[in-house]
Amino acid sequence: MCVFCPLYAVIERVSIAIQWSLRPCIRYHAAPIFGTRAGTAMEFLLYLALGACAGVLAGLFGVGGGIIIVPVLVFSFTLQGFNASILTHLAVGTSLATIIFTSINAIREHHRRGAVRWPIFAWMTVGILIGAGFGALTAEAISGPNLQKIIGVFALIIAAQLALEVKPKASRTVPGKVGLTVAGSVIGWASAIFGIGGGSLTVPFLTWRSVPMQQAVATSSACGLPIALASALSFMILGWHDPLLPAHSLGFIYLPALLGIALTSMVFARLGARLAHSLSPRLLKRLFAALLFCVGLSFLL
Repeated sequence: MCVFCPLYAVIERVSIAIQWSLRPCIRYHAAPIFGTRAGTAMEFLLYLALGACAGVLAGLFGVGGGIIIVPVLVFSFTLQGFNASILTHLAVGTSLATIIFTSINAIREHHRRGAVRWPIFAWMTVGILIGAGFGALTAEAISGPNLQKIIGVFALIIAAQLALEVKPKASRTVPGKVGLTVAGSVIGWASAIFGIGGGSLTVPFLTWRSVPMQQAVATSSACGLPIALASALSFMILGWHDPLLPAHSLGFIYLPALLGIALTSMVFARLGARLAHSLSPRLLKRLFAALLFCVGLSFLL
């Protein structure tokens, strides 16, 4: 008997339970891509590993992990034969849904250490909820291949920022309620397009506004939750009636990937948050930058 069969049996039961409770909403018109239990188990193990990496990144750098989740999901969905016109939107929507779970544990750990600036979070959230909805509409209007190119350019920019350690100088104070709301709307809009938790945008903005780095990372992790909630809901609604979706999709959210990534990301997000308060992430940033550089080039070539 295949060594993955016991794991698959658990996965299958969980999947059946989800499908039964949501059966009026989930698409079933595409056949399963993996024909064997071992193949499906291998797919799920990939999502578990991806969730662990995303969780550490979320806690360590204040990002939601989407900058690495989206490219891996695009490659995975391509190998599974998903339709090219919707697979990028499916990857972005699924990534945003996983960030909901990643953010929760990262927030708990940062809050326990008293590092979250809740007044900043509150007013940025007002803008985030508006911007995320418009960002999902923008992404939905862009074709799949073009959306991949946009994400590739963004990955290269973030890679350069991390490798060169480009950081805005703390030259201004924290803006007022209106300024935070406007900043939140821009960050929410961009995050929904790229399928990220906004950390790569929120942390530089807050450090530029003289917020200490650890507080900027912690507050960014908190902002990732409303970004993910609003954006994931928008992608679910926008993809609700798309006839090209694969089986087990809830709008532009692919449930097997969501389940696998969420299971491990919640655990490893707390580990990443602890490392953020105890380790220098310089080497990790450079390795992460190299990975993003390769991802960005692959999307553009």
